Amino acid sequence: MTEQKHDIKLIALDMDGTLLSSDHKISERTEKVIKDAQNQGTHVVLSTGRGFHNCYPYAEQLKLQSYLITANGGQIWTVEKELLDQHLLETALIEKLYNIGTQVGVNMWMISTSGVFRGEAPKNFYDYEWLKFGCESQDKQKLDIMIQELSHYEGLELTNSLPTNIEANPKGVSKARALNFLCDKIGITMKEVMAVGDSLNDIKMIQEAGIGVAMGNAQVAIKKVANFTTDTNNEDGVAKAIEKYVL
Repeated sequence: MTEQKHDIKLIALDMDGTLLSSDHKISERTEKVIKDAQNQGTHVVLSTGRGFHNCYPYAEQLKLQSYLITANGGQIWTVEKELLDQHLLETALIEKLYNIGTQVGVNMWMISTSGVFRGEAPKNFYDYEWLKFGCESQDKQKLDIMIQELSHYEGLELTNSLPTNIEANPKGVSKARALNFLCDKIGITMKEVMAVGDSLNDIKMIQEAGIGVAMGNAQVAIKKVANFTTDTNNEDGVAKAIEKYVL
């Protein structure tokens, strides 16, 4: 086990349902453990479905020194706000997806390079560049209709961040792909990565990482592919995983 701890050079952390508690906060224990990991030279990377603007304040709180993966891998940033990589959806397509969601009657959000539209559309879709489309509903039938409709478009990568939602990125975009990009940049391999998450948008990075960790509150599919299941996001699950495998 001690030898295994020294293998981890990068920790990739999902945010909602993972790093953050149910009230969207980072516990003192988790903050301290992340600081300790960074102090020993380990990269700590937020790997989230959120857009950059909704992610960066947490990076500042944690005093992160490495990189940020946002919009499910749609963008990769340095903590100095330098954009390293970006993958956009076609504007005509995201407008089409919004119209479909309106007809089906689901709640929607769309992440552009400049911010998030939640429950509303811009006056002109073509005034923006688009990273991600998302929709959610407690009505499973509506979700099933959306999955069926969205699956017709070959240019989409479909996933979720909760069992009650669907998220769409450009085909091939994932947190795992973004992590591979960062590994190449840093000069490490995915075997030296620990990835922690709870939802389907985390599954590829958990499968490809040297150590894949599922949260105690994770979807069943995530727990099945993970090497280890930690406690929930309200029980310092991230801190306990880092303590177990890194510190």
